[in-house]
Order: sequence, then C-alpha cells, then structure tokens
Amino acid sequence: MHDDLIARAQAWLAEDPDADTRDELAGLIDAKDTAELATRFGGTLQFGTAGLRGELGAGPMRMNRTVVIRAAAGLAAYLKKQGQDGGLVVIGYDARHKSEDFARDTAAVMTGAGLRAAVLPRPLPTPVLAYAIRHLGAVAGVEVTASHNPPRDNGYKVYLGDGSQIVPPADAEIAAEIDAIGSLTTVPRPTTGWETLDEGVLDAYLARTDAVLAQDSPRTARTVYTAMHGVGKDVLLAAFARAGFPEPVLVAEQAEPDPDFPTVAFPNPEEPGAMDLAFAKARETDPDLVVANDPDADRCAVAVKDGDAWRMLRGDEVGALLAAHLVGRGAQGTFAESIVSSSLLGRIAEKANLPYEETLTGFKWIARVDGLRYGYEEALGYCVDPDGVRDKDGITAALLITELASELKERGRTLLDLLDDLAVEHGLHATDQLSVRVEDLSVIADAMRRLRERPPTELAGLAVTRAEDLTRGTDRLPPTDGLRYTLDGARVIVRPSGTEPKLKCYLEVVVPVAGHSALPAARARATELLAAIKRDLSAAAGI
Repeated sequence: MHDDLIARAQAWLAEDPDADTRDELAGLIDAKDTAELATRFGGTLQFGTAGLRGELGAGPMRMNRTVVIRAAAGLAAYLKKQGQDGGLVVIGYDARHKSEDFARDTAAVMTGAGLRAAVLPRPLPTPVLAYAIRHLGAVAGVEVTASHNPPRDNGYKVYLGDGSQIVPPADAEIAAEIDAIGSLTTVPRPTTGWETLDEGVLDAYLARTDAVLAQDSPRTARTVYTAMHGVGKDVLLAAFARAGFPEPVLVAEQAEPDPDFPTVAFPNPEEPGAMDLAFAKARETDPDLVVANDPDADRCAVAVKDGDAWRMLRGDEVGALLAAHLVGRGAQGTFAESIVSSSLLGRIAEKANLPYEETLTGFKWIARVDGLRYGYEEALGYCVDPDGVRDKDGITAALLITELASELKERGRTLLDLLDDLAVEHGLHATDQLSVRVEDLSVIADAMRRLRERPPTELAGLAVTRAEDLTRGTDRLPPTDGLRYTLDGARVIVRPSGTEPKLKCYLEVVVPVAGHSALPAARARATELLAAIKRDLSAAAGI
C-alpha cells in the first residue's frame, strides 16, 4: 500500500504543470508522509451539481491546476458530444489564490479542443459571468470561485448555455467525461487563441441593473457596504452610482480583494463575527441599512437598526421583503424558492394571485422554474432579474432592497415595520437553522441513518403529522438526500450541505398574530418553539 501510494504520487508529480504544487508534493514524497499522501490520493474530488470545490493543494483530492485541466477537458468533451463544437465558452474568476491560473487553464483547454473561449477582463462577481453567458450567446460558462468558503479553498462552477448551473443528468455525464481523460499530455493546451473580453460585457451588465428599479422611485436610503474582501465593491459602487443612490460608506478594512480574508474566520456574512466591522461603521455613520456581499458577490446580506443595536436580517426576512416590494410594484410571473426557505413566500404569492413553485435546494433548480419572475433561497441568495441573470445576484438584490428602504423612509417607516405588517397579515413565520460542521463526514451519515430508522413523532410538543424521506422524491420534487417533517404549526428539513462538511437542519414555526399589539407575544412564542425544536431534533439525530 505504502509503495503504491508513493508511486501514484510520483506519477502525479511527473505531470503537474504548477511549480507550487510540485514543490509541495515533492516535499511530502521526500518526507514519506504517507498519512498526508493518503488523504491527497485516497480518491478524487467529485464533480457534481456544484461543480468542484475543495482545499487548494497537490493531489486528486485537492483543487489544483491538474484537477482543473482535467475538469475543463471533460467539459469540452461533453460539449462536443452535445454538438457544440466551435461554440463559445465564457470564463469568469474571483480573486482567490490560483483563480486566475484556473481560468487561464480552462481557456487554453477549450481552445485546444476546438471551442472558442472568452475570459472576463479581471476578477468580477459571479453574476457578471452568469449574465455574460446569455448576453454573448455562449454554449457554457465556467466561474472559478469558492464563494464564501474558507481562504484555503477554491472551486469550479459550470453553467450551460441557458445561463443556469448544471443539474442532473449533465453533471454525471460531464463527470464521466472527466474520468475518461487519460494523461494530461493528451490534453492540447495552446498558449494563445482565446479572447480576453473588454469592459463592454460589464457595461452591458450594469445597464441591465437599472432595469430592476422602478423608473421614478425614491433613491434616498443611505448604506454602509462591505465586500467581505471579495470582488463586489467596484461593481456595486458603479451600480449604485448609476441608480442615483447616495454613495455607500465602505468598510475600508474589507473593501479590497484579499484571498487571505484577514478580518474574518469565514468570509460569509452569516458566520458569527463576519459583520462586526460593518456594524462598527454603522454605529459611527448611522445609515438606513447595512449591505454586505459574500466574496463572489452572488449573495447579499442586509442589516438594520433594531432599537439601539444593529442586527442582520435572516435570508428569509429579506426574501419576504423583496417579494412584498415586487408585488407592490405589480410584478407578474412565478415566485419560487427552495424547500428549505420560508413558506411565507407562498402565502405572499397566493394573496397576490401569482404562481408559486418550490424546488430542491440551490439556484440551479430555482433558475429553471417556468416563467420565473423572482426566486430566493434562505442562504442570502436572491434572483430579482431572471431575464438578465439566471442565478442569485448580490448586486441587483442590494439595489432592490435599498430602493425598498428608500420608499419606506419617505413614509417614515423601516424594513422592520414592513416585516411586522407581513407577520400580522400572514402569521409570524420565524425560521432558524441548526447547523453542525464536522471533521468526520460519517457523523452526518450516522445522524441521517438514525433519523431514518427512528423518525421523531413529536418535536417541541408538536405532533409530527407527516414524515417524508426525500430520497424517494415527491410528486413535485426529484429525489435528494433529505428528510422533511411537517408538524402542527411548524416544519423541519434535515439535509447534508452540498458544498461544505455540514449537516443542516432548517426550522420554521408559524404563529398566528391577532394584530400589531400581539407581535411581542408571538415572537416570544416562536423563539421558545424554535429552541425546543432544536433541542429535540439534536437528541433525535444524536448530534
């Protein structure tokens, strides 16, 4: 086993085009570090519906140039089998370590395979790439990003020509083509022949952002903005300037791209502490709201002043606010969300006589809904201009929520006042998450097995009226690894994360509200129920 491991590592080393990972791997081989080599060579990073995502480093279980070249070659082979020979593949990238190298390698492989390749001019938000695919009539798009993962990670996200991310069976078909790639020496990689796009594609995207706002809406809300060390700042500032909003006050320490993300443990606005600097800036400047993007700017976080403190709105709260705003503007078309998001969207759509759809988790599903007008997911993802970007877009979502805050401000009201109105109208929909990050993935498998073998019959004293194993699919949903419990006045979904080593449990309780004066009691009841559901679910899952 030991000799076989060393031999595999040496074979990899002989092909590796990257001096950094060659040095790293040579060091492990010289040190005969079989434990570390076993983690690098114990399998291969699996290409799935999220594409690839993993830690940077040498070996098939890490993100590196060898893995990316193979992935690009597999994607090229798939596209050619689909009759897309000669078609355009557009490639974007963020500012993480190695992102530009991975983008260039992808362009070289596509060119060598007889496809045309065009690379965005510099690190730009993921929504700009999603927009460019349809704008340029591409047959596919690739975004090199690990979104809000830790600094040591990178990833590879694939879109097809409709501008939305891949779904089955395309993912498995591309994975099979990747597996069929032999030695890297068989993959032609010319050093020129692809196009580097100019600013025109970004200008076209920015021109499109204006369309999400009402023509003569007020633009008075003042914002504090953080780019979370990512690539969102320049594009968001340009979009806000075009729209005529006051210039956002920047969180200077997090404004410029930095692949080491020095001020945050995890560059995700949802993680504890990530918004601390933004809140400090808000206390100093007293804006109407705080807006944050994640590092590739496809997500948007919003915080508001609640009493004397600043608090981040949950994704479900922003999702409902944007829906109410669009309904108020007379939007037509289907409202959609994933099954883990709040059922409040369905109530808002129903009241407005609009079609409503639930999908599996992820924008790859939401973006495919027929007649989509608005889609959101609780993980801070909002699609407010599906004709322009068939994916979540943190720039246009920031524009729309700032327009709503401006309209409310003109009437002496706030986003929290509108949330109160929605609770009185539809019942208080309170959501929470029980999220367990693990080192050992078997912990997740054990918890899922335990829940399947002994499903809870009640949580927080509420009877479970229906328990569904989503691996079997439903009449509306394809199969997925998840469990859904419907309770009397509550709902719970348990699923392994698709992009991180986490078990995620999504909780929602709905408490009827008689009027505005009953809101404090309803909130207290909701908080109590959510805490009890968390406790009982943890016990049932053994986590």
